Amino acid sequence: MLLTIKQLQVKYGNHTALQIHTPISFEEGERIGIIGSNGAGKTTLVKALLGMVDYEGSVVTDLAPEEMAAHMQFNEYVTTMPVKYIMEMILDTRIKDNKRLLELIEFFDFGPCLSKRFNALSGGQKQRFTIIMIMLQDAALTFYDEVTSGLDFETRQKLMEKLVEWYRDKDDTLIMVSHYYEELEQLADKILILDEGKVIAYGKKEELFQTYCGNAIFILENDEKNSRLSEDFVHLAAPNHLIALSGRSREEEEKIISLLIENDVNFKRSNCDIEIMFINAKESYYKRQAEGR
Repeated sequence: MLLTIKQLQVKYGNHTALQIHTPISFEEGERIGIIGSNGAGKTTLVKALLGMVDYEGSVVTDLAPEEMAAHMQFNEYVTTMPVKYIMEMILDTRIKDNKRLLELIEFFDFGPCLSKRFNALSGGQKQRFTIIMIMLQDAALTFYDEVTSGLDFETRQKLMEKLVEWYRDKDDTLIMVSHYYEELEQLADKILILDEGKVIAYGKKEELFQTYCGNAIFILENDEKNSRLSEDFVHLAAPNHLIALSGRSREEEEKIISLLIENDVNFKRSNCDIEIMFINAKESYYKRQAEGR
């Protein structure tokens, strides 16, 4: 195991921000997505693993601090000089002499930005700058905390595509915190769900989806017609404007598809929708808690 969390608890005054009872382990090469509502404890967990906040319990790992790297939500740099000099000073290297750094700059199309000052960069350019700084460390474990926060949809998509491409077939372990579910669908192979500082679920993405959603789900607009048509099928918890139907077998999927097509209903089929999985995992967790299980 690369890292194991045991009985971890973080308190801010009298408030318990994070409490993990069951051991959680991260292995080499895994891509772990951490999701949860605001205040769920996502960033607190990252800070605890990095030793940035005090905690009770233990984090067991053979990794040295320099073998971990982190992109946090807020990253600021001096604005009195071009970013190429900031990059060289912090990384203690000359850009022209560092093949790895030149490769990253080219990969992220950052060359035209090197002569700009940090405050003159766009949001996406600032994120790419920080990511390059993090990636050059070649850390065994890298944290990305809301790496695309504040970016427009197109810029987010391009940045995620770059990250997925760069880390493809690499042994680095990534832990990504994000409230954009589609990003984790692209990158993560395991999901850790937090809510109010507690672990709701943790496991392989496909297995969690099977547990809380079934083989596949069908998402359609929540209106009177669709509610009436779908009343004989299993409804999952979903945002108010949507209906999510569970197809728990191939036969059931075929029945749903036939009905929706016959009635000219627009729908989306998915076997990896993390938002619906997240909503239903939470519902299941609190139902078990209420029943004392």
